[in-house]
Amino acid sequence: MGILIAIIVLICWLGHLLYCLQLLQAGASSGWTYLHVLLQAYLYTGLFITGHDAMHGLISRSMKVSMVFGWISSLLFAGLSYQKLRTNHYLHHQFPATEKDPDYYPRSQNFFVWWFVFLKRYATIWQFLFMAVAFNVLKIWFAVPELIVFWIVPAVLATFQLFFVGTYLPHRKPHTESMQPHRARSQRGPHWWAMLSCYFFGYHWEHHEIPRIPWWQLYREKDKRKIQL
Repeated sequence: MGILIAIIVLICWLGHLLYCLQLLQAGASSGWTYLHVLLQAYLYTGLFITGHDAMHGLISRSMKVSMVFGWISSLLFAGLSYQKLRTNHYLHHQFPATEKDPDYYPRSQNFFVWWFVFLKRYATIWQFLFMAVAFNVLKIWFAVPELIVFWIVPAVLATFQLFFVGTYLPHRKPHTESMQPHRARSQRGPHWWAMLSCYFFGYHWEHHEIPRIPWWQLYREKDKRKIQL
């Protein structure tokens, strides 16, 4: 099931991107255009979540298969280094919301300051080189305005979504007793909102408590915790 869902996410991301690049105009200031930009951003988020589940070996029972999906998903998401993501994510689970957590910024709780530091810690020179080469290759077939609006902008928007729902809201101060021992909180609201906001990744306490649960099953752990409470 993990492999099937990962493939579906990858196909949806690629298929919608090609649709936008070939059939839509970036200069068309319409609600339809904005909707496709937001949809592509949401699919970018799914791409990252797929890479995240690969780090936990949740795509397949084979770690090699999970790693392949992790590399592909991370590379397609703005040329990110899967190895760096994996290393930092393990530290995040080991030392959540502390100075040793590479995803946490104790010096400031300001959203934009923390977001900038968050991105900086994952940026690499190879990422910029990859994106530069990819951009120059893709513009052979697609117009530059469309590449910017439907390929680059959605990726940036997805970083906001991932950071806000998956890092900032769960781990920002104050750290209350109910957040322990992971210094993480879970979002409230119906499951459909959790799925729409970030593929159930807002159920962050549950993810830290049982990291072996794939994203598409986190809502079940949320329900179990509600019953326990």
